[in-house]
Amino acid sequence: MTDRLQTAPARTRDATKSPLGPVALTTLLFGAFLPMLSFFIINVALPAIGTDLQASSGELQLVVGSYGIANATLLVVGGRLGDGFGRKRLFLIGLTGFTVMSLLCAIAPTIGVLLAARVVQGAAAAAMTPQVLASISSLLTGEHRARAMSMFGVAGGAAAALGQILGGVLVDADVFGLGWRAVFLVNVPVGLVALVAGVKLLPETRADRAQRVDLVGAGLLAVTLVLLLLPLTEGRPLGWPLWTWVSLAAVVPAVVVLGLHQHRSEKAGNAPLIPPTVLRLRAMRIGLLLAVGFFTTFGGFMFVFALATQGEARMSPLEGGLSLLPMAIGFFVTSIYGPRLQIRYGAGLIVRGWLIQAVGYGLLGGAAAMFWPDVTPLTLALPMLVAGFGSGLVMVPLMGVVVGRVPPAQAGLGSGILLTSQQTCLALGAATVGTAYLSLAGTSWGQGGALTAVALAITAISLLMVPVTRQLRTNPSAAA
Repeated sequence: MTDRLQTAPARTRDATKSPLGPVALTTLLFGAFLPMLSFFIINVALPAIGTDLQASSGELQLVVGSYGIANATLLVVGGRLGDGFGRKRLFLIGLTGFTVMSLLCAIAPTIGVLLAARVVQGAAAAAMTPQVLASISSLLTGEHRARAMSMFGVAGGAAAALGQILGGVLVDADVFGLGWRAVFLVNVPVGLVALVAGVKLLPETRADRAQRVDLVGAGLLAVTLVLLLLPLTEGRPLGWPLWTWVSLAAVVPAVVVLGLHQHRSEKAGNAPLIPPTVLRLRAMRIGLLLAVGFFTTFGGFMFVFALATQGEARMSPLEGGLSLLPMAIGFFVTSIYGPRLQIRYGAGLIVRGWLIQAVGYGLLGGAAAMFWPDVTPLTLALPMLVAGFGSGLVMVPLMGVVVGRVPPAQAGLGSGILLTSQQTCLALGAATVGTAYLSLAGTSWGQGGALTAVALAITAISLLMVPVTRQLRTNPSAAA
């Protein structure tokens, strides 16, 4: 598929001048930064939201999960709509919706309104984010493209690392008495500035031959995720009523129906949401397994860490956020230097990341077991720094290494599948790891024991991912 650039002739691409100036590229990268920031900034604010809106622990899990479900199911749809109707147009529509929904989240009077706004906010992010990579790929070449792709990774990594720190600062500062509402309101002025800049500076591009949008596939994926995540989040506080078990049992036939639809759609020459031929590629199967292992545990840990530190550990939101500062530093450093290291080490960089991450979470589990509940940002600093450094070495190169082993004609589809799995697993982590933590915390283990168990479980999973990652090194071919 080729792309056409709808701009003035003066915007021709060459090796010395980029069609995207620094301000335009920064504006575009907000499409990667804001959605990821919004996912992680909310964690530190969850206890305050629960108190203010009288929300249950299950509803707090849905504050995280509902955003992830909407985002995951519509990411590929958003990408294909951008191909057909214009990437700048979809970017601006998504950014507008994201900004408006951020405002609605900030003024939500009830937990129900907040959850509804989070769903639409996730959908708006799904319209915005795919246009970033697609625009970079179509507008830039050579060194300009490589640098912009690296900045895309830095934007996502910085947002994930800094989100909870910023959230802690905003909640603790209680600016104008806004409390937790400030974590949503902060998106509004940023979104408005980016919107004005986007209208003026971003060139329009679209594909010459746009693919049909698989709305049926997106709907089936959404149903499958709801059937899985809703009982996992609501089952424990409700005492696991019958409907939760029926819902979980229905996941299997839902997956079968989704798979059959995707197979038939591809066989008929259409463009399915999750193409089976791409999933049959060895590199993609390994990459998806790695994505599940990393993003599920990472999303789950971020959720439970905020509850534990502001619970029995009696930290303020600011102290909880500062406890994550070493992790943010480690993550940010690897976000910057990761692309350069990836060229040198390839998949070996991810192997090193898993091992370092395992050490970090192991140290964290030990610190929680020894000092709880008298943990402080200082006592947790070393484990969090090591864990953040390892996490960055896994997350930053993951997509590039996996997609680099996929045939070029299928690289775009592979990227879309990995982005979808990322958002799905972040939501899944809040549901599964969060439920396991809350179940243990309600027993004699307490919150400290539950946090220790989560940290050691992540250590074990990280070590299990090492031999899986080595398959990317020993089997670099994309052949199935």
